[in-house]
Amino acid sequence: MTAPYLVTGAAGFIGAYTCRALRARGIDVVGLDNFNDYYDPQLKRDRVAALCPEVEIAELDLTDRDGLAALFDKHRFQRVIHLAAQAGVRYSLENPHAYVDSNLIGFVNVLELCRHRGVEHLVYASSSSVYGDSAVPPFSEAQRIDRPRSLYAATKAANELMAHTYAHLYGLRATGLRFFTVYGPWGRPDMAPLLFSRAVLGGRPIQVFNHGKMRRDFTFIDDIVAGVLGAMDAAPAPAGADAAEGGPHRVYNLGNHTPVELEHFIAVIEEAAGRPAEKVYKPMQPGDMVETMADTARAQADFGFEPTTPIEAGMPQVVRWCAGYFGDHA
Repeated sequence: MTAPYLVTGAAGFIGAYTCRALRARGIDVVGLDNFNDYYDPQLKRDRVAALCPEVEIAELDLTDRDGLAALFDKHRFQRVIHLAAQAGVRYSLENPHAYVDSNLIGFVNVLELCRHRGVEHLVYASSSSVYGDSAVPPFSEAQRIDRPRSLYAATKAANELMAHTYAHLYGLRATGLRFFTVYGPWGRPDMAPLLFSRAVLGGRPIQVFNHGKMRRDFTFIDDIVAGVLGAMDAAPAPAGADAAEGGPHRVYNLGNHTPVELEHFIAVIEEAAGRPAEKVYKPMQPGDMVETMADTARAQADFGFEPTTPIEAGMPQVVRWCAGYFGDHA
């Protein structure tokens, strides 16, 4: 019997879709999530029930070393897809300890268990936010990531350095994925796609930061999951290869590589909702980036990553889901 895969953050947006995709392949999956209240835990439970109801999810925190060790010992995981993290740029300005606990201490715990329990491949979530003030669109993996704009971004950059170190010292095969503004049905309610969709459906105003002068590389969830599985399947780096990258450690951008003007993004929502948005223009928020744009050449070359969903096809699905899940007034 083949050992199962572990997906951390399994009740999260990307995690639940990843669990579903793995099960569709016939792979045994064990999930992990602490169901914290950063946003409504009921949405997380409903998401799991809708997308991957057959997946066993251990309700466990990443900082619980003994609990994590027991889980690894019980299942002897073949591969680990680590998507659990404390998310959110703005929240990190108010709750820094949540990011240290989950994104730094929790990540070390995962690295140590993968190292000592013989996990053959760790795939982990990074973020486009690591590019920070050094970013020059299109963002490529060769660019600097040492000038983050938020603590969240700093913890994600630190994760990449930590994984590099474990790959270099212990030969742990690890792959980091820099996600670019992932959206879709069952998405995170704190991000613009759901916030704007719900507000427009409900006739409430939306806050448009930097007076609308922003561009985002919105990436549909199905494209992201295809990238996660593609990275997981990709052939390992040969021993000793690319020593500057930490041996068997790779980092990839996963984005749509087609930035969308914020005003156009809102117009697509308006058309899907059948009503205009009431826009309240605001200055730039601390920690935000004016533009994100992924250079995905490395992922395309290594595992054929090629997003196929434009915003005009993806956002109407989000608006319809919001109307159905949250009700007519969203």
